[in-house]
Amino acid sequence: QVQLVESGGGLVQAGGSLRLSCAASGRTFSRYTMGWFRQPPGKEREFVAAINWSGDDTYYADSVKGRFLISRDAAESTVYLQMNSLKPEDTAVYSCGASVVSPAKIGAGRPVEYRGQGTQVIVST
Repeated sequence: QVQLVESGGGLVQAGGSLRLSCAASGRTFSRYTMGWFRQPPGKEREFVAAINWSGDDTYYADSVKGRFLISRDAAESTVYLQMNSLKPEDTAVYSCGASVVSPAKIGAGRPVEYRGQGTQVIVST
């Protein structure tokens, strides 16, 4: 089992930045590809970004490319999502997930094995 706990969400004005964290515990964190997802109000959950176990392979949704940056700290068993130039359409519940497949496969819709509860991000105009 892998337990995932997100933090760092909140209310921010458009154009601002937030950094989300996902702390992992349980099975060896370093073995998993980690991904971030979001569910906007009234919509389906969508892929945001993913990073492989070594941190040298990342994949982003087109909607966040160039604005968001995913990274991981193996020593802290934590994955981060730095969100810059936030827009109101980025408002969503953000959750992280752990998988054994590649970042691109997660981006293509492969389900993750483990998922956290999520943290709310609200971007105001």
